[in-house]
Amino acid sequence: MSKSLQAIRGMNDILPEQTPLWRYFEGTVARLLDNYGYKQIRMPIVEFTELFKRSIGEVTDIVEKEMYTFEDRNGDSLTLRPEGTAACVRAVLEHGLTGAGQPQKLWYIGPMFRHERPQKGRYRQFHQIGLEVFNIDGPDIDAELIVLTWRLWGLLGIRDAVKLELNSLGTSESRGRYKVALVEYLSAHLDKLDEDSQRRLKTNPLRVLDTKNADTQAVLVNAPKMADYLDDESRIHFEGLKARLDAAGIPFVINTKLVRGLDYYSKTVFEWVTDKLGAQGTVCAGGRYDGLVEQMGGKPTTGVGFAMGIERLILLLETLEQVPEEISRQVDVYLCAFGEAAELAALALSEKVRDQLPNLRLQINAGAGSFKSQFKKADKSGALYALILGEDELAQQVIGFKPLRGQGEQQNIAFDALAAHLATCVVQG
Repeated sequence: MSKSLQAIRGMNDILPEQTPLWRYFEGTVARLLDNYGYKQIRMPIVEFTELFKRSIGEVTDIVEKEMYTFEDRNGDSLTLRPEGTAACVRAVLEHGLTGAGQPQKLWYIGPMFRHERPQKGRYRQFHQIGLEVFNIDGPDIDAELIVLTWRLWGLLGIRDAVKLELNSLGTSESRGRYKVALVEYLSAHLDKLDEDSQRRLKTNPLRVLDTKNADTQAVLVNAPKMADYLDDESRIHFEGLKARLDAAGIPFVINTKLVRGLDYYSKTVFEWVTDKLGAQGTVCAGGRYDGLVEQMGGKPTTGVGFAMGIERLILLLETLEQVPEEISRQVDVYLCAFGEAAELAALALSEKVRDQLPNLRLQINAGAGSFKSQFKKADKSGALYALILGEDELAQQVIGFKPLRGQGEQQNIAFDALAAHLATCVVQG
């Protein structure tokens, strides 16, 4: 017997009972971004592989180990996007969106792909919402991105479960001086470093700071600190960011080991982390990448942004039991009709009600069925109320109205009064 078809490991279906929470989360974010003046951009899922090699860095874990790369029929090397910033920068350059120093505040949403070991909160196809801002170089826009996320956590009810960590990586010049000092220090303790850190010491020494190995972390306690090598420009920028966060009342901690996993970051880097999800603690992260646009062939253009993992934030909402009760209900009213004449009248009546109450979630029974079977479906739908239309009701031009989730007797409502009655009841319900 042939093997049954199933999804690829680490690439999951999002089932109907899960999608209301996703839609709630995505809608909350979209409304917030509209309020802050961000415009949505949509990029392809597949890009030329060279884009990610040039932007992310060829010696990063993503490019070396995790990308889904393949050759198409034309012999071109293509890659499923592992992150969104590089693709957004490519789109901005290709369409001249930042010409003449024009500021752009953009956001995107969609799937990303990395060949990692699937585990709770980490998948091979995962979804992100990302923000990218171009041609605004002061710490005020860095602060806005963080303030915006702080407001989002408040809307979602998860502020108490997340913590903001900050660091500054300085300019490429100051970072270069720091790398020299860091490599010199770590080379003197080479035998105490784990194998992965020994490799990174030769290819990307800053990533050693991000190690999870306990022995290497012990070595790093006395390692040189990036803050001691910051140039004046970066130091002033960082102080300006911290002052704005203090003014907004947003708590933060300085994490001198925070470097992020991509080569293009400079100056500000930040992460929102939680201890409620085990090992997968980062739910939102980003920073500045002032040299990336120029690195990819454009004119010098400042940039800053972040991405948040939708799966992890959904998991956090569920873990903290911050899922609004009403979003699990997808139907407000279920209309049961008995007999062909009643079914025809029910269809016409339901459409009139929808005209008057466009936000009402009204489901009309399909597939006929007995009184008992239709009521069973009404109850299973999660609706607050059932409407009942049979021959007797049709003759009187009324419809039965029965609460399903609380107290109240069944009553008859005239056809022409139904919309007004539902508006009152559903709002109250």
